[in-house]
Amino acid sequence: MRTSTLRTLIPAGVLAVLVLATLNVSAHAAELAGATLPDALSAGDKLLKLNGLGLRKKAMFKVYVGGLYLESPSKDAGTILATDQAKAIRMHFLRDLTKAQLVEAFQEGFEANAKDAAAQKAAFDKMLALVPDVKEGDTLTFTYLPGRGTSLHAGDKELGIFAWKGFADAVFSIWLGPKPPSEELKKGMLS
Repeated sequence: MRTSTLRTLIPAGVLAVLVLATLNVSAHAAELAGATLPDALSAGDKLLKLNGLGLRKKAMFKVYVGGLYLESPSKDAGTILATDQAKAIRMHFLRDLTKAQLVEAFQEGFEANAKDAAAQKAAFDKMLALVPDVKEGDTLTFTYLPGRGTSLHAGDKELGIFAWKGFADAVFSIWLGPKPPSEELKKGMLS
């Protein structure tokens, strides 16, 4: 069918809507507990896909939704930590938290899960110094890129970057290690 014939069969407005609808097919998002996270994140030249979402609760309070982003989907935390591929964890906060509250939670997770905590402690302390207060709706994202290191972002702003994979393993083990903040959170990220 020729283009001119197609134009006479489909009004211009309908054709424009059809074109826009097909362009937005990749702009999906996932939702949990009222938080919406994108189905994919760009990290350097890599496109990381959402592996799963989990909810972090403390007592009866919903604290944040965590999204795990990977190059290749996986349900195996050990494999995710061992593989030298790009990965990210995005935390979408469901309540306001102070820097002190976040630092305390990150330190607990780090001490409970990092295999070589002593060797990573200085770099981890430098990262914790950059952690800001967060408001409901804010995001923090930890992204590891091979050859570049682990970056910490508050929203779209990069706060710092920390070299080598051993540091990334220690940071990501906070959520994927044997003692995560909650099993529900870890299970959701791995689903």
